[in-house]
Amino acid sequence: MPSPSRRWFLGRSLAASCVTAATIPKPRLLKAVSPADKVRVCVIGVRGRGLGLGATFASRPNAIVTHICDVNENVYGDAIKRIGETQKEAPKPVQDLRRVMDDKSIDAIVVATPDHWHALATIWGCQAGKHVYVEKPISNNVFEGWQEIQASRKYNRRVQVGTQSRSMPHYLEAMEYIRSGKLGKVHLAKAWNSQLRRRVPAVPDSQAPKGLNWDIWQGPAPEHAFNENRFTYGWRWLWDYGTGDMGNDGVHDLDIARWGLGVDYPISAHCTGDKLQFDGDIQQTPDTQYVTFTFPDKKILIYEQRLWSPYHQEGFENGVAFYGNSAYMLIGRSSWKVVEKGNKVVVDQQADRSEVPHVDNFLSSITDSAKLNCDIEDGYKSTLLAHLGNLSYRLQRPLSFDAAKQAFVNDSEADTYLKRVGRKSFVIPEQV
Repeated sequence: MPSPSRRWFLGRSLAASCVTAATIPKPRLLKAVSPADKVRVCVIGVRGRGLGLGATFASRPNAIVTHICDVNENVYGDAIKRIGETQKEAPKPVQDLRRVMDDKSIDAIVVATPDHWHALATIWGCQAGKHVYVEKPISNNVFEGWQEIQASRKYNRRVQVGTQSRSMPHYLEAMEYIRSGKLGKVHLAKAWNSQLRRRVPAVPDSQAPKGLNWDIWQGPAPEHAFNENRFTYGWRWLWDYGTGDMGNDGVHDLDIARWGLGVDYPISAHCTGDKLQFDGDIQQTPDTQYVTFTFPDKKILIYEQRLWSPYHQEGFENGVAFYGNSAYMLIGRSSWKVVEKGNKVVVDQQADRSEVPHVDNFLSSITDSAKLNCDIEDGYKSTLLAHLGNLSYRLQRPLSFDAAKQAFVNDSEADTYLKRVGRKSFVIPEQV
């Protein structure tokens, strides 16, 4: 893998991009969306997560899902039915997301594709003048995420990252509690992902099913023959497409831990991990990871992952603990509590989990200029932790990170993993 230049992180120009003007939508700004108008939305990727998000957007009074986009025509029926029933108007299906970028009637896109498409769809969306709601992790590698920030800023587009906890009332209340000083000095946080994941057995390559555009599905990833387990659940555990569960569920927990600690970029990452269960499947990513991140001002974040656990830790499948010198806090998606000296529980509250506040915040940022609860830059910082932890695992050594250069310290081998070579007309542009 060729070593990337560090200059793209410093804002200096590189050689001309190999991407032609016909490949990337031409920049243009759409008309402003007034509070009286409905934001016209296209959901890109409508299996699983995208289908749920589509229904949520369709339920909001200031939005209408006018289009759905998926490379697989076989999933259109369910999406059109569910979204159409929610908003009493059926969305139009589109197979090639480049046609979505060409459509001036669309104000915003929701990116719920497999992870390897998150960055390019976001960049194209910004260039086409559309606001973007993008699922986490925001990128497959570090360079892609940085380019998403540049595109958002250059084209003045609102880009919300789908870390829904940023808008949930009990997380906001908990963050205020930490800021109040009631935990004392908080130097250490621990985030964990403890759950039982199904495995992905190896199956032979085959012909892509009718109605699926396999070329577009692969997008910026290296080219491979169609494989059923690469196309469905398995992509998440292959480095070409996914970032393992640290980049999946783990980004939620890392984001909350980083938020509570009040930190930005780490100075080091050290991962101990392995694939401990079920040899013989296609999974490349580890099922077990312990990562220690150190930050300036003597703050530490520990991440734990076990994908073979039929039980939860501290009552949470996904949780975060903040340790202060006066008290500690445990928080998850449905509750939070605080324990003081002498193991006295002073807060123990249940909470409802909903993505609606996060979607509403995104829509309000378009119609009323509300501040985003998880802007693309915050999403980048949290996704970066997953990338650094994974790279420490892959290289089998600690890594030092230079936040000013957005690159590793005296580690040319690690630098080669910051980006990858693009494919055909799906190259991440050097200049957005």
